[in-house]
Amino acid sequence: MIFALEPEEMGEQVQALGLARYRGQQIFQALHQAHAGGWEEITALPTAQRRRMAEAMPIEWPAIAQRFSSTDGTVRYLLRLADGAEVESVYLPDETFDGAGESVRKRTTFCLSTQVGCAVNCQFCLTATLGLKRNLTAGEIVAQVLTLLREHGLRPGRGLDRVNLVLMGMGEPFLNYDNVLRAISVLTRKEGAGIAARRITVSTSGIVDKIKRWGSEPFPRGRPRLAISLNASSDEQRQRLMPLHRGQGGMAALLAAVREFPYGSREYLTFEYVLLAGVNDSDEDADRVLALLAGARGKVNLIAWNMGPELPFKTPSDEKVLAFQRRLIAGGMPTYIRRPRGRDIYAACGQLKREVAHLPT
Repeated sequence: MIFALEPEEMGEQVQALGLARYRGQQIFQALHQAHAGGWEEITALPTAQRRRMAEAMPIEWPAIAQRFSSTDGTVRYLLRLADGAEVESVYLPDETFDGAGESVRKRTTFCLSTQVGCAVNCQFCLTATLGLKRNLTAGEIVAQVLTLLREHGLRPGRGLDRVNLVLMGMGEPFLNYDNVLRAISVLTRKEGAGIAARRITVSTSGIVDKIKRWGSEPFPRGRPRLAISLNASSDEQRQRLMPLHRGQGGMAALLAAVREFPYGSREYLTFEYVLLAGVNDSDEDADRVLALLAGARGKVNLIAWNMGPELPFKTPSDEKVLAFQRRLIAGGMPTYIRRPRGRDIYAACGQLKREVAHLPT
């Protein structure tokens, strides 16, 4: 897919089709910076060359099948891919986290999918009910980003807009590792979208061998941030909530990978913790989380469970969430509460299901 090509590869491709190699750079910039909708919009190329390229390398943008707008400004997009498969992406304007008495990290964020459905089967997540259909290609992941940039008129590569990417939508990124890696490489090119690696976060449910591989990748433009979905304070609890857990070696293997991670000088890991009322939100759970993460360089993001009509859980009270946060902070762990966004359109964390049947009327 054309969106997955690096500038140098684009040059090789167009040269093989009889165009000058430098045209590849022009095409890359037209797609990734100007968000050209088709070859007819790439006017840097002569008309005859545009026709030749349209035949040889079609530009297949994902179609926006539906968009849903929340009262808080969040927009959920249902994107239809070339083969008819559908995934969801979310636009989050001015996303805010609450920590120790203040709001921090105000930014625009795109939540992206890496698979059609998901195979991890987290019991509290609506996406899990879909099962896994297929991996997204690197080009499809890149195209999600470019689609949202084009929709909202954002140009992060020119220093005009601050855009963060979180690979936390449909799918487990580390079960589509190579395509995720390629997409990140393309998106961080300064000739294109120019999104800084530090503004990209990849979230994993805890694929231990891939966490280790991630730590050893060269990442010539910097390593994106890594988030690990913890969601439990014991092996038994995590196995019940995240059945993949046992096959990854349990808490011992996961935490060994965390402690052995080759942190950079200013690098840390994020531990995502979905709070489920009466399941994993007690004071004892908080104390166990502190013990588990002792010696890890990181912070915790707390997420009060976002309801799904088919799932047997409840959202804890605000007071319970704050109490959990205070206990972690008192134990020396930086802890933030992620404000729910887009709940009214089923765009919040764990709610993406590629359906409209459950939308409020």
